[in-house]
Amino acid sequence: MKLAQVVLSSGERRVGRVEGTTVVDITNPARGLTRTLDLIEFADANGISLVSAVAKLASNDGDTWSLASLDQPPQAGQIYLGIPLDPPEVWGCGVTYRKSAEFRDEETDQPRGLYDYVYSAPRPEIFFKATAARCSGPNAPIGLRSDSHFTAPEPELAIVVGRQGQILAYTIADDVSAWDIERENPLYLPQSKIFAGCCSLGPTLVTPDEVGDPYGLTVIGRVIRHNETIFEDRAETSRIRRRLEELVDYLRRDNPIPSGTVICTGTGVIVSAEHALKQGDIVEVEIPGLGTLRNPAQTLH
Repeated sequence: MKLAQVVLSSGERRVGRVEGTTVVDITNPARGLTRTLDLIEFADANGISLVSAVAKLASNDGDTWSLASLDQPPQAGQIYLGIPLDPPEVWGCGVTYRKSAEFRDEETDQPRGLYDYVYSAPRPEIFFKATAARCSGPNAPIGLRSDSHFTAPEPELAIVVGRQGQILAYTIADDVSAWDIERENPLYLPQSKIFAGCCSLGPTLVTPDEVGDPYGLTVIGRVIRHNETIFEDRAETSRIRRRLEELVDYLRRDNPIPSGTVICTGTGVIVSAEHALKQGDIVEVEIPGLGTLRNPAQTLH
C-alpha cells in the first residue's frame, strides 16, 4: 500500500491511498484520521501494520484525484501532493556505504581514515537531521546554505519507525548537506546537516509488504540544470553495510523516539564538488517501486 497527503486549495490536508494512477481520499475525522501520522500512531499503539490501520480507520467514500494532477509545486489556491508525513523527528545515518567513506576521507582536511573508521566500527554514525518544519515534500524547495559553496543532495532510502523500533513504512529521502562545512571540521556536522529545507521526503509512504526486500532496491540520484541532466548516479541498497534494524537499535539506545520517526539510512550516491547545487537546480531521487522525489534548490533564508 502507498499512502500520500494531499493539500487542498483551502490549505486543508487529506490522507490518500494511492491506487495505480489514482489517489483516493480516505480521511475520516470521525475515527481520528486526519493525517498520515494518525495512522502511524494508531498502528504503533495497537501493534498492527499500516495496512491494518487503514482497514480500521479509513473512510470508503472519499473523493479521488489523478496522481498526475497532484504532481505540481505547492501553491496557495491549488491542490497538490504534500509531504507524506509530518515527522516529529528525522535522524540521519552516515557512512553506511563504502563509497561514502572513501569520498569523505579523500575530501576531508582531517587525518585520513576518519570516515573509514566509522564505516568499519561497531557503532554507526547517527545524527539529528530535522524537524517537520525543516522538511520539504514533493516539488517543494530544498535549501541552499548561504555560507556554503558545496551544498549537495544525498539520495537515500528512509524508514518510518514506531516507538519500539518496528519499521512501519518506507519512503525516499534527500539528506541535503553542506559538505564543505563538514569537510572543514567534523565538529561542524550539525551546521552542515541542519538548516531550512535540509531534508525532503516523499512522494508517498510505502508499506513493507509492498517493498519486499529493502536490500534489493536501487537508489538513483540526478541533478538537472536548465533542463539538462548534469549528474546521475545510482547505488544498490544491497551495498549498505548496516542492517536497518541495527541502525534503529543504536538510535533507540537510551533515546526514546516518538511514533513516526524517520531514519535516513545513508547514501551511496556521491555528488562531486563540480556538481554542487545552484539556485534553480532540480534534484530527483528515484527508487523504482517507491517513486520519484523531485525538488528545486533555492536559498530559503
